[in-house]
Amino acid sequence: MELAHSLLLNEEASNQLGEVQKAEFIFEWLRYLEKLLLATNRADVREKQKALVEQLLSLLNSSPGPPTRKLLAQNLAILYSIGDTFSVYETIDKCNDLIRSKDDSPSYLPTKLAAVVCLGALYKKLGRILTNAFTDTVGNILKAMKSAESQGRYEIMLSLQSILTGLGAAAARCHRDVYKAARSCLTDRSMAVRCAAAKCLLELQNEAVFMWSTDLDSVATLCFKSFEGSNYDVRISVSKLLGTVLAKAVIAKHPGAASRQNARRVSLEEVLELLGTGFLRGSSGFLRASGDMLKGSSSVSRDVRVGVTQAYVVFVSTLGGAWLEKNFAVFLSHTLSLVSQLNSKATQTQTDAVCCRRCVSFILRATVGGLLGEKAQIAAAKDICQAIWKLKKVVDAVLSDGNLETRLSSTDVAASQHALVCALQELGNLIHGLGTTAAPLLQESSTGLLDGVVSMTLHPSVSVRLAAAWCLHCIAVALPSQLTPLLDRCLERIATLKSSPEAVTGFSFAVAALLGAVAHCPLGIPHGKGKIIMALAEDLLCSAAQNSRLSLQRTQAGWLLIAALMTLGPAVVNHHLARVLLLWKCVFPASPKDLETEKSRGDSFTWQVTLEGRAGALCAVKSLLSHCGDLLTEEVIQRLLPPLPCAVDLLTQLSSILKTYGNSLKTPSVVYRQRLYELLILLPPETYKGNLSAILKELTAELTAPDAQAAASVCLLPALCHPDDLLILSPLLQETDHRFIEEQLLLGNGVACGSLEYDPYSIYEKDVGGDSVPKPLPPALSVSNSASKLFGVVCAHVEEAERIPILEQLLSSIKHSKGARQQTVQLHVVCAVSNLLKYVAGSKRSLGPEVRRLVLTLMLGALESPNPLLRCAASEAWARLAQVVDDGAFTAGLAQVSFDKLKSARDVVTRTGHSLALGSLHRYLGGIGPQHLSSCIGVLYTLSQDSTSPDVQTWALHSLSLTIDSAGALYHVHVEPTLSLITMLLLNVPPTHAEVHQSLGRCLNALITTLGPELQGNNTSVSTLRASCLLGCAVMQDNPGCLVQAQAISCLQQLHMFAPRHVNLSSLVSCLCVNLCSPYLLLRRAVLACLRQLVQREAVEVSEHAVLLARDSGDLAADANIKEVGLEGALLALLDKETDKSLCQDIRETLHHMLTSMAVEKLSFWLKLCRDVLAASADFTAVTCLDTMQEEEGDRGDDASALTSRTDGKPHPFSNPRWATRVFAADCVCRIINQCENANRAHFDIALAQEMKKSDSRNDFLVLHLADLIRMAFMAATDHSDQLRLSGLDTLLVVIRRFADIAEPEFPGHVILEQYQANVGAALRPAFTSETPPDITAKACQVCSAWIASGVVRDLSDLRRVHQLLVSSLMKVQAGKEALSHLYNESASTMEILAVLKAWAEVYIIAVQRHKSHKQTSKTPINSEDSVRSGSPSADGLLDLVCADLGTLSKLWLAALQDFALLTLPAEFASQLPVEGGAFYTAETSENAKLHYHNSWALILHAAALWLTSTGFTDPDEGAANLSRPVTPTSMCQGSSSSGAAVKSPEDVYTDRFHLILGISVEFLCSLRSDATMESITACLRALQVLLDVPWPRSKIGSDQDLGIELLNVLHRVILTRESPSIQLASLEVVRQIICAAQEHVKEKRRSAEVDDGASEKETVPEFGEGKDTGGLVPGKSLVFATLELCVCILVRQLPELNPKLTGSPRVKAAEPQTLSEEGSRLVSAALVILAELPAVCSPEGSISILPTILYLAIGVLRETAVKLPGGQLSSTVTASLQALKGILTSPMARAEKSHAAWTSLLQNALATVLDCWSPVDGAHQELDEVSLLTAVTVFILSTSPEVTTVPCLQKSCIEKFKAALESRDPVVQMKTYQLLHSIFQYPNPAISYPYIYSLASSIVEKLQEIDKRKPEDTTELHIFQEGIKVLGALVTVAEEQHRSQLVACLLPVLISFLLDEKALGSTSSVRRSLHDFALQNLMQIGPRHSSVFRNVMASSPALKARLEAAVKGNQESVRVEPPSKHAKSLGRNSSIQLKTHFL
Repeated sequence: MELAHSLLLNEEASNQLGEVQKAEFIFEWLRYLEKLLLATNRADVREKQKALVEQLLSLLNSSPGPPTRKLLAQNLAILYSIGDTFSVYETIDKCNDLIRSKDDSPSYLPTKLAAVVCLGALYKKLGRILTNAFTDTVGNILKAMKSAESQGRYEIMLSLQSILTGLGAAAARCHRDVYKAARSCLTDRSMAVRCAAAKCLLELQNEAVFMWSTDLDSVATLCFKSFEGSNYDVRISVSKLLGTVLAKAVIAKHPGAASRQNARRVSLEEVLELLGTGFLRGSSGFLRASGDMLKGSSSVSRDVRVGVTQAYVVFVSTLGGAWLEKNFAVFLSHTLSLVSQLNSKATQTQTDAVCCRRCVSFILRATVGGLLGEKAQIAAAKDICQAIWKLKKVVDAVLSDGNLETRLSSTDVAASQHALVCALQELGNLIHGLGTTAAPLLQESSTGLLDGVVSMTLHPSVSVRLAAAWCLHCIAVALPSQLTPLLDRCLERIATLKSSPEAVTGFSFAVAALLGAVAHCPLGIPHGKGKIIMALAEDLLCSAAQNSRLSLQRTQAGWLLIAALMTLGPAVVNHHLARVLLLWKCVFPASPKDLETEKSRGDSFTWQVTLEGRAGALCAVKSLLSHCGDLLTEEVIQRLLPPLPCAVDLLTQLSSILKTYGNSLKTPSVVYRQRLYELLILLPPETYKGNLSAILKELTAELTAPDAQAAASVCLLPALCHPDDLLILSPLLQETDHRFIEEQLLLGNGVACGSLEYDPYSIYEKDVGGDSVPKPLPPALSVSNSASKLFGVVCAHVEEAERIPILEQLLSSIKHSKGARQQTVQLHVVCAVSNLLKYVAGSKRSLGPEVRRLVLTLMLGALESPNPLLRCAASEAWARLAQVVDDGAFTAGLAQVSFDKLKSARDVVTRTGHSLALGSLHRYLGGIGPQHLSSCIGVLYTLSQDSTSPDVQTWALHSLSLTIDSAGALYHVHVEPTLSLITMLLLNVPPTHAEVHQSLGRCLNALITTLGPELQGNNTSVSTLRASCLLGCAVMQDNPGCLVQAQAISCLQQLHMFAPRHVNLSSLVSCLCVNLCSPYLLLRRAVLACLRQLVQREAVEVSEHAVLLARDSGDLAADANIKEVGLEGALLALLDKETDKSLCQDIRETLHHMLTSMAVEKLSFWLKLCRDVLAASADFTAVTCLDTMQEEEGDRGDDASALTSRTDGKPHPFSNPRWATRVFAADCVCRIINQCENANRAHFDIALAQEMKKSDSRNDFLVLHLADLIRMAFMAATDHSDQLRLSGLDTLLVVIRRFADIAEPEFPGHVILEQYQANVGAALRPAFTSETPPDITAKACQVCSAWIASGVVRDLSDLRRVHQLLVSSLMKVQAGKEALSHLYNESASTMEILAVLKAWAEVYIIAVQRHKSHKQTSKTPINSEDSVRSGSPSADGLLDLVCADLGTLSKLWLAALQDFALLTLPAEFASQLPVEGGAFYTAETSENAKLHYHNSWALILHAAALWLTSTGFTDPDEGAANLSRPVTPTSMCQGSSSSGAAVKSPEDVYTDRFHLILGISVEFLCSLRSDATMESITACLRALQVLLDVPWPRSKIGSDQDLGIELLNVLHRVILTRESPSIQLASLEVVRQIICAAQEHVKEKRRSAEVDDGASEKETVPEFGEGKDTGGLVPGKSLVFATLELCVCILVRQLPELNPKLTGSPRVKAAEPQTLSEEGSRLVSAALVILAELPAVCSPEGSISILPTILYLAIGVLRETAVKLPGGQLSSTVTASLQALKGILTSPMARAEKSHAAWTSLLQNALATVLDCWSPVDGAHQELDEVSLLTAVTVFILSTSPEVTTVPCLQKSCIEKFKAALESRDPVVQMKTYQLLHSIFQYPNPAISYPYIYSLASSIVEKLQEIDKRKPEDTTELHIFQEGIKVLGALVTVAEEQHRSQLVACLLPVLISFLLDEKALGSTSSVRRSLHDFALQNLMQIGPRHSSVFRNVMASSPALKARLEAAVKGNQESVRVEPPSKHAKSLGRNSSIQLKTHFL
């Protein structure tokens, strides 16, 4: 293929190739040439132009295939447009000659066609340059067309289209000729020719004025004719032509009337009438204004009507949304008149009426729903209301006539009913789409929308009543607040109008529809409504017999209501189940005998009522089974079963009853059968096993009934075929945007589409098709559907012996019927048997040999049926049979049958059926073994090349794709031949056979999947395969068929997955962008599936390619959008218009992937996109927002004006986006914020962001867009749409949480969010109005509390505004259940109340925290007044605000906690729960309420604990009676006996509260679910901490040891299961408090014992504390043991080396010490604090047991973390272990007589261990910090009793360590050693200090003298010297009187030696100067203190004296001359470096 990449064709290389390879080679060269020509220099092209033209023309003569000729033509055109044009006429003449040629042989045809294509391409590219020759060319082409066959006509039409495009107005001379030719082609028998002609005419009408003026009528007639017998593609093309021409006619501005006398203006009415005529009378002719109708009853064919329907949509879409808005009233009345014209041909029969209504609904849905924005839709809804009122007047006028006869026969009512159905359905759809934005529409009294719709439920026509009910359903789903009022209104109307048959049925439909809406409304309806509906239904059923005029309606209504009630689910139905079962039991006779007597009584009317009632009861039970599965216990099922045998008996008797009572019972009996079958399908077959045979007989009769209707194979078969097969084999079944109307074409003219009136019971089912009306099929069709499904189940459960005769009977009935009836029976039987095989395969059963034989016979017949769907279903069943039998030989036999048939048969039917059968066998059995694979492929190869029949090719290739898919690796040997076959076919099959190309695409896709990752390889064979795959994709991309292009895209998607480097991303993205808005749904789906995959890997590249392409080329379909807003914006715009659910999901995912990859880099772009979408909708909310904002802000006009800054005149890229798109945009904003969190921290730091932005203006950070974020959140939160308000509040919450603590650099002490207070307030205020739904108020409460808690608002008056909102909701809660809205389910008010209480809890917790921290800061005087000021006003102010309501709140909090405690009880305690529910939930809705309690209990618990501790459990006025809300009598721990509760003492009340909080906490913490949030766990632990801060609860815990142990075990478990450091720290804090409580308890007992016994008999005092007299600690019973376990767990997790098991081997011990993370250090420190407290909880004996462990751990931490830090600091863990050691060493237990000896020896060992740290066994461990170890030794020396450390060996060792340290090279170590010795020397007990003084004093003096000699020059030496002098000073004070003088004598010379004289002082260094000052200062102190010694020394050494005097004098001079330098001052102050913590 590389050889093909040259400017001239490498003929030598191409001639050596085989035929297929040569075609590939040439195609590849042409592809390359097209790109090359555009990139090559003009001069180079001209140089080679002649040779190139010759090569291209010679290719023209070599019969090129369709894709090749297209490329060839394009290349010629490009060549001439770039190079010289002088030889172009020669080329044109050559082409014309080829076309004129008389050679009609098939082999010459491709050359002729290629010439036609070339002419088209040349004219299109060169346009007016070729004007001279064009008349001859066109004439020649038109002449050739007369004799051309279909392919020729197709290419000629397309060529003429190209010529017209190129020449534009210059072609006017030929317009008429082209028009005539195209007219004949528009009704051609070939569909592809019709499409091409439509395209040609579409091009022609751009210039040919006559088409949309004088000839408008004939164009319309022509199009109507073209629709007859058309396919989907023709309807799309021709409707586009017709719609465009008519739109042109309406808007055309005719230039110069004089020049165009013949041009006439066409009014909108005329155009609509023209379309209407086509709709009503088809193409048969026009009787324009005259009223008389055509004679004869020929109905308009459906394809014409569907075509015209599509033309209506194109017509309106072309004129656009703005036009529709203006002219909607006219358009609406016209479309409704289509179905309401008197005696209209459109609605002569029910079937026709249903189909026409579909078409009109489609027109309205596609225009109103697709083109109008929300505001315009609201206006349209008003117009529809007006239309409904007008039609209502007609009905009222007729009904007001008292005469009953005229009333029923009135044609007016019949005529208006269909228009009303369409209007009501469209109104419902409109409101459903608008959601809560439709609220203003319902509030307008002038429109009277609800009254109008409700009044329609009384219309005489059932269809209208059902449509009105459905409309109410839509209103309720869109506006949940209307659901309950509507339900009440309808129930009240039924009750008052019980005697009107219309009212009973109409309003029961409405109630059922509204009950169906409850599933879509999360807030539900009040629980009590179920009781009312049940009572009403019972009443209707019981009173049915009282009045024969109403009995039918009341029976139907009663059962309908019960069936609809079941959809409310088990929680509601549970209460009514017994009554439903009773009614079910009563509706059937008790025994067969009763049934017999029943038969002999009654007449046809009573039987009609009976059957209706029983069918209703069956439906109600079916509804129960579908919606309330949880209630079906064994007992309930047993009660359901008794009436079943009787129901089946009645089924068997139906035929005889029909004979007796005549045909009026026909429909009721069909409905009864269908209901019974549906119920039996749902029930397990075991439940009716006694009746299986009887049911099977009935089913057999049903399937072969002689009066079976014309079979609608489309209703039954698709479910039994594989969806992939349907796509290829039945183009009509493909999913399209027009599916809604196209369906009727599938059904054939005799059969009706689905419609609501066929089964009113479907009105409450969850609608399958999204928001569209349920479309149940006519009963006759649905009964056969249910019968065939049930047959599969029943037949699988009977014995083999019973199956055989049944199947034989079915086969014989097919044989003995004739004609159409035979087809129907065959269809039914195949469906039934297919269902049997499906069921048997699914349930792993088996079939006997005889049954197999019968099934095979049946399927063989079906495989050769003329109905393609039946063949498809049969091939599926064929394969399923093989799957059931599961035997290789049997499967091979089946394959052989197909092989034999395929070899001998020549007819299309057999060949297609059996080829698919082979494919299906492969699909179900994963291949038939390698030996059959080759023969199978061989057969399919042959069939796929049968060019005489495209159908055979399509089916064979589809089957081949299945074979490739299932063969997997086995297929590798066949890959190359298959690929060359596919390429050959792709290059040669005419483009008119799109279905063959689709199958080829599937094969290619399967091959690419089979090759998989191998496609990445680089060897020749792989690259050849890859090149062929890419070439195949290129051919399909160029194919005009959209579905073929879809296949190409999915093939490229596969290739990109396996070999991304080899797919040209730029051309793929270009192809995707062009097809984003394709009219073909499947193509759009393929585009988005591919995009979704691409952006997961290469989002940035895809986005860049799309923008570049949009800039470069002007013809991108979506280019306007992509140019402006990028691919992302185009996708958002598409999301707004798209209606297909799966496609919308793909768009969302694609955008999410793009956002994740690019949001941070393209931040402004993404935020602008979201802002545009949100602001586009803000225009009709902006008015209200601005008022509030300007009011609040006054001076911040700039922000407000930005909301409406859309006056730039540019069209907005998102005009009126729907609310769902806006919600998506708001969610994107939250995602963007989350993405930024993981990126640069400058996104959340304004100072840093501004700095980085200055350094590079391309930098962009989120914090710079804060104003935008707030504005977007504000716009969303104040919208009309409730969903958007929720999203807006969510966004606001995210913004507050992320930006609350970012400081404002320009105003220190303030944060950047402060300037947006007004916006936040304004966004929150609307959520607290009375009509706001509870879910929005709940969310707003959360935002309120977050806003207050964030601390942004400092000013109390500002704070009050938001606080006031919370106060208002608290008032609502206080008012009790009466004040809460009764619109929603009770659980909704629970949600709102708990949200309010949770918000208050959060605010209270924050207020208390701030108050505490404020107290602490005001205690510490160092704080600058600035920080005090900033915290002060709101710190106390907030708490004061909350305290005002605290009394109320505390009661409500405790009540909520009590509810929560009750709801979390296990199921076995259900009987103990209060009957009427709790404080905030009702018993019936407890399940729903649980969720809300789970979301809010934790913060409420924390707040309640805080409140209880703030009252200190000493609140004397708090009586227990006030515990729960006044409205609910429940009180703590008792049922409802408030009298008993009032007697409780305060102590009991406190105990109850204490146990409530403790119980909830322990219950939650001990079984943490995986979904437990961090917030809940933290709040729970904080609550426990708060509780234990107060003495009273601590005494409770302390006195109850088991409780303490339980708590510790729970906390241990929390620490084990939760890794979060914050949670572990909080747990440790609680542990510390528990230990403190135990300590207090032990102290208290000891104190009271001492008081009781007096001090006389000390020995007999019993031991308190753990371990008693023995010292034993029992695991599980010991608090200390539990604590030790927990602390060891923490320590070993952080420092595994502490685990003795790990460190058993000496080698491990030598690990280096480590620095822990900050969190790790805090955890270790907290654990050590707890360990040090433990001895105090023990008895002396107990303390001996635990001491070794505690010491081991404390010293272990010291050893493992003693890291050297700069400046001699100690790490936080070392500090903690030293503190712990000090705490342990000073414990009273060390001195208690019982434990003294043991403690002493243990402490000695501990000291020895510390000393060993210097010299480990193997001499490694050199890294330990000496300072830490020396400090530890010092702690031992100073904190223990003398006998511990004065043991000679230890003492000697200690002294050595200090000596060594003094000699250390490290100055820091020296300095710290001096400091430690200073403290030891000063120790009061001489037994300890003296040995050290003796050993070390002399060396200290020596050291100092050494320094003296060296004269220090740096500050460290200075500090060392200062510390040394201090030590000597200390020695002087400690020494005995007689030795003191010697010491002073040593000290003085050292000090004086550092003094400087006057001269030296001026010039010396700062260090020497400091030394001088320090020495002088000390001398001044020593002189007076030891004056005699001082004098003696001075006297004995005159030199010293002189030096001293000089220094003093010099010092005075310098003081006089200059103030002391700052430096010296600071040095003096810092000269004593303190230890970080004072341990000693």
